[in-house]
Amino acid sequence: MFDAPALLTAAAARAVLPELDTLLDRAAEALRSRVGGSRIDAAALECEQHAAHALSWLATYVESLRQLAAWADRLGDAFGEMEGLILTIGFGEYLTQIAGGIPMAQAEFARLSDLGIDWQPTDAARAALGGNSPAARRHLVRLMQDNQGRATFGNAGLDADLDMIRDQFRRYADDKVIPHAHGWHLRDVLIPQEIIGELAELGVFGLTIPEEYGGLGLTKASMVVVSEELSRGYIGVGSLATRSEIAAELILCGGTEEQKAKWLPALASGEILPTAVFTEPNTGSDLGSLRTRAVRTPDGWEITGNKTWITHAARTHVMTLLARTDPDSTDWRGLSMFLAEKTPGTDDNPFPTPGMTGGEIEVLGYRGMKEYELGFDGFRVGADNLLGGQPGQGFKQLMQTFESARIQTAARAVGVAQSALEMGMQYAQDRRQFGKALIEFPRVADKLALMAVEIMIARQLTYHSAWAKDHDRRCDLEAGMAKLLGARVAWAAADNAVQIHGGNGFALEYPISRVLCDARILNIFEGAAEIQAQVIARRLLG
Repeated sequence: MFDAPALLTAAAARAVLPELDTLLDRAAEALRSRVGGSRIDAAALECEQHAAHALSWLATYVESLRQLAAWADRLGDAFGEMEGLILTIGFGEYLTQIAGGIPMAQAEFARLSDLGIDWQPTDAARAALGGNSPAARRHLVRLMQDNQGRATFGNAGLDADLDMIRDQFRRYADDKVIPHAHGWHLRDVLIPQEIIGELAELGVFGLTIPEEYGGLGLTKASMVVVSEELSRGYIGVGSLATRSEIAAELILCGGTEEQKAKWLPALASGEILPTAVFTEPNTGSDLGSLRTRAVRTPDGWEITGNKTWITHAARTHVMTLLARTDPDSTDWRGLSMFLAEKTPGTDDNPFPTPGMTGGEIEVLGYRGMKEYELGFDGFRVGADNLLGGQPGQGFKQLMQTFESARIQTAARAVGVAQSALEMGMQYAQDRRQFGKALIEFPRVADKLALMAVEIMIARQLTYHSAWAKDHDRRCDLEAGMAKLLGARVAWAAADNAVQIHGGNGFALEYPISRVLCDARILNIFEGAAEIQAQVIARRLLG
């Protein structure tokens, strides 16, 4: 029915990038002129919020295509037909969206007209624009059916060490997580302690902690691969290491030598489990306005206030707790970070530590660690547990962790998206209607093809962010873009996989219903999509 699709080459993909860079520069300059020029006016930027976020999404697409082209280049002789189709469809679809409208959310689009510019593609871009053809999608899905059992559809471009790590954790997720994940979700129970112990033995909690402190001393790229594969099994399991990653980074960047020696080996071994205690009921993303206060006492500090959306709070041993130590301050400058010790709770008594109470928040998904509201009333913290030993450094210390946290969240999003794709594809092959498998219907195959393409795009953007972090490069922009795109890709993949399941996708007994709930949180935590887009825009505008 279709002719064989013409495939885009890595060289042809690279040829489009200078044109996109010029387009992005024009867009940034056009918006900059509307929000104050060289000195950005905050009020003007807020009034132009839709245009600012359109700029962020445009920049994210440009960087995504750059990394997709770089991936094709790196593969060399391993760049085969499936990879060529992913490159061809990816460039075709994202260029089309740049020209016509990038989906920021349901019913919200980023258009070049929002930024006061237009685009007349050159011959190189026009040649790539038509890549997302029915023939290309159909052929990609046919190849995907022939490659069942692979960790991804298409060569992800990892080196041998990272490929080995991915295979190890893929097997672990297949054997120990996937068979039980939906039951944990439906029963709304904590991930079993046995799983935590096994992850500790595998080194998950000390993955990036330096060897001198008892960790494995591996790269952020390793963390990304592990997080992706464990989250493919169940986002709760993939997220267990997030708190250890945040706590370790806080201590490595801002702790004293004594604090590093005390806490890092215990974090790395899984002997102690941490939780991050930042958000308050009335602050959300506005961390600078936190009201929980810490008052100095002769032997330490007493903390009073309320926190919310605290993940894994009951079972943990230490809290990285952000509180206001300067009562006269009204912004981030008066905040300090504490390593606040607590006693792990039980089902009957989740918060036994004096001065601390808590209650569970019932949630749609992301259930394996549970969410809590916490109250502190004269909660005591030792003097040695002020991170870095100097008050007023808490917000700066927290900012140092955001790159790693967002890279890790992007990896979790890719894992959730991959899980949705695998479930959707399996169901489409097994389910027969009108005498043939669902996957033989073009609209079903289209969904699967575009899911595979977008997952690879988000994956490459995430890998690039981790690579930049590993090479000591500032990567808050790239990490934010990876998180922004990854969260949208995960939600789209889960939603499309539910659609492929039809009515069964709406039934609790089918695991895809869990994946849909789990995917939804990714656009909210670690910086809601709107906050993320605003941060990206400010960086782009300088």
